[in-house]
Amino acid sequence: MKKISYLLSVIGLGIFAQAQEVTETVNNDYNKWSIEANGGANKATKGFSNGYFMQTPSFYHVDLGVRYMFNPKFGLKLDGAYDRLKEGEDSKRFRTNYYRVDLQGVANLGRIMNFEDWTKSIGLLAHAGAGYSWMTREDDGLFDNADNMGNIIVGLTPQLKLSDRIALTGDVTYIRNIRQQNNYDFTSKMDTRGLDGDMWNATLGLTFYLGGNQKHADWTFETTRKDLEDRIANIEQMLKDTDGDGVADYLDQEPDSAPGAVVDTKGVTIDHNGNGIPDNIEEYIKQNAGGNTTIVNDADFLEQMINSGIINVYFDYNSDKPYQQSVGGIKFVSEYLKAKPNAQIDILGYADPVGSDSYNKNLSRRRAENVKAILVSQGANASQLTTIGEGEDKEFKNSQVSSHQLARRVVFRVK
Repeated sequence: MKKISYLLSVIGLGIFAQAQEVTETVNNDYNKWSIEANGGANKATKGFSNGYFMQTPSFYHVDLGVRYMFNPKFGLKLDGAYDRLKEGEDSKRFRTNYYRVDLQGVANLGRIMNFEDWTKSIGLLAHAGAGYSWMTREDDGLFDNADNMGNIIVGLTPQLKLSDRIALTGDVTYIRNIRQQNNYDFTSKMDTRGLDGDMWNATLGLTFYLGGNQKHADWTFETTRKDLEDRIANIEQMLKDTDGDGVADYLDQEPDSAPGAVVDTKGVTIDHNGNGIPDNIEEYIKQNAGGNTTIVNDADFLEQMINSGIINVYFDYNSDKPYQQSVGGIKFVSEYLKAKPNAQIDILGYADPVGSDSYNKNLSRRRAENVKAILVSQGANASQLTTIGEGEDKEFKNSQVSSHQLARRVVFRVK
């Protein structure tokens, strides 16, 4: 009894507190009314004369209720039910009709325990309350010779969302009668007149959601203004870019890059020593030519380096003018063309995933043409160069925005 009273108190206090909090919420665009219909089994375990006991299980239970949610966490429901109780095997025969009407507080445990963090279609309700019950013998009318009593009720209702309008529910409910006079078999009186007979219900049913909004409170995650302010503050903190390199601090592995430095998706500078040659090219030369800068006279090595894809020219968002820090690699391409005056090179321009296909195609072509102009200014023959606007780089289609800088580039290919 103490446990049941405690649960009733918790739900009641929760309803009061949450009903007050709802005035401070950001969004109330959800439905609050629903109708619940269930059917299933019953089992009375206490309240029988000697020689009488129930069938297990007895599939003679139906109930119908209407529920109103003050907010996504707490509400009230009014429901009524009918149970037909009959003897089990080896029991003396009896047939009893049991009726009840209850007003119950409802706690949406799915929202209270943040089920939305891992599922959008499974919920759990708890309900508890009190009401009026009466029972009659098989041959009596609805109220003839009725045994009138009160009851307290508590239960759990798992939910499976089928649509925005319907949910499949299961339910397990315990009912304890107050001042029940007769045993369920109606052949003798109860020994006590306090908390007397009890009963279990196990049901399966449907909940129908009413209202003009898309979602019901059962499936709405309601954010208070304070929650929203805290989330915005956290996001603002995460998106700070202390060194101004275009990579947010929470992703930046080098949060103190030099002003104007070109960095990769992790915020790491591409040209640390500022000699105009990107670090990846210098590392390639170091590993493949021992760091010997005279390789600019080795046409075969230069061709190998160009076709390896490490020479890239990078651009700012929506710009066809290359970053000055990234044009150092063009030097190796122009030196190769001087060594190979009959060579042909494709200049391939790319864009990030932002924008339409036609716009990105045009932007990537202009990027390639501007790089071609730099090569020509360094002495290359324009007839050796073919510009191609590839448009969006498909490799970055579903990437984070912070990695788009690597997509805005020009690469080279020796034919």
